[in-house]
Amino acid sequence: MGLELTHSQALVRLKEISDEIIRLNEKGVAGELTPEDEKLFPELTRQFDEMDEHRKTLERKADTERVRAAMERQVAEGVGQLKTVPGSIQPVHTSSLGSGYDRDAILEPDSIEEHRFRDPWDMSEVRVYGRSQSEVRTELRARALSCIEKMPSASDKIRETATNILEEFEDARSTIARLAIGTSSPAYLRAFSKVSNGKNNSFLDADEQKALEAVEELRAMSLTPSAGGYLVPFQLDPTVIVTAAGSRNDIRRVARQVVATGNVWNGVSAGAVSWSWDAEAAQVSDDAPTFAQPTIPIYMARGFVPVSIEALEDMANGAQEVAKLLAFGRDVLEAAAFAIGTGTGQPTGVVTALVAAGTPVVNSATTDVLAVADLYNVQGALPARYRAGASWLATNAFYNRARQFDTAGGSSLWAQLADDRPANLLGKPIYEAEDMDGVINAAAENYMAVFGDFENYVIADRIGMTVEFVPHLFQQTTAGTGFGRPTGQRGWFAYYRTGATAVNPGAFKILDVT
Repeated sequence: MGLELTHSQALVRLKEISDEIIRLNEKGVAGELTPEDEKLFPELTRQFDEMDEHRKTLERKADTERVRAAMERQVAEGVGQLKTVPGSIQPVHTSSLGSGYDRDAILEPDSIEEHRFRDPWDMSEVRVYGRSQSEVRTELRARALSCIEKMPSASDKIRETATNILEEFEDARSTIARLAIGTSSPAYLRAFSKVSNGKNNSFLDADEQKALEAVEELRAMSLTPSAGGYLVPFQLDPTVIVTAAGSRNDIRRVARQVVATGNVWNGVSAGAVSWSWDAEAAQVSDDAPTFAQPTIPIYMARGFVPVSIEALEDMANGAQEVAKLLAFGRDVLEAAAFAIGTGTGQPTGVVTALVAAGTPVVNSATTDVLAVADLYNVQGALPARYRAGASWLATNAFYNRARQFDTAGGSSLWAQLADDRPANLLGKPIYEAEDMDGVINAAAENYMAVFGDFENYVIADRIGMTVEFVPHLFQQTTAGTGFGRPTGQRGWFAYYRTGATAVNPGAFKILDVT
């Protein structure tokens, strides 16, 4: 019966079969296929191939008739050969019938690799039947890279950082690729903006609702155990790059950053291979290095921004402004934690980790006095293998003290008074951490400067910052009694998870002016 269909009827039937195959494929991605669905899929595939071949046969016949008619016209006009007439033979296009993975790259150049994903955010095109998990992961990675390239309102720096995170930290479940695809789509960005401005789901169009649901499903399964929040769009997520202006979180700039997908980040460290000089024909010694597994617990940080209903209604670009405020607050919180964090309920600061280790501490030559010799002592105490990639970390007050070491009135030791602070000290880059000690207090420990290779201070980010919009805030008339009444305010509640510590304290030295 199917082979008696006209060309237009065959196209309609192909569309029906294609829609059903896509529906089953989506069920397969979600792990909801029934045994009946498993049996139906190959039958639908067979019907599609049969109908597609019927369509091609009809199109070949039509093309043959057009060529024959053109030739007959040429003969009728007295021309002995076929004249090429633009548009006389129309190419057959099948873009509406499939995703285009196996098209001819010469006849249809839009199907080649760099153009294969016209819409990389359309997950309904992802085929799982008859493909290995490795092939599916490869396609998800390619789609994620395409999404990153096409992210609206993203700078080149954000795209570069996002690409590096995807290529370096992706796991076997394609968590980061799925996150990038879901939270970078224009539809999700629009939905997030509406929700962040207090709009409910009735204000979302079909594409926005679908994008929001897809990301919520991903977040519930892979990122956090709770529901009710919305992941910050990929191009705005400070996990990718800190966008706040005006704060100094230099430790994040210089430290090694990794992505964690669980409650604890587990790394691997090893000492050097212990080579030896062995005699001829003698048994070689056991030179295996000592392996260790440093771990970094992941802690939750939270931020809350209340706003009045009036201000929310009058605010322009509210979602973008709140994202900047949240990123700024996160930046300030992190800067303190990465410098002097206790490690209890928060990341372990680099100063805390080095003081706990003990051996990296270098005391000043004179009690409660900072002298130029102390800088050389710290620099000279660091092992040579870490010195090449070392940097300084201290407060601006410390660097100003260093600039005043020349008290003889001659040329400045480090820089002229009219100059800005140099970028290097003893030939190595300098970074600020305003939460470190900047004032010398008598009879106290003053950890004023860290010198070392900050690749050995690791920051582990749990990817996926979440924001929840609280539609009404309440206040009790008397504290501790009653249910409270609305205050005419709303708020954004944001949270993310991170951890940090020095995984190799031997790569640092810290100056204690005591």
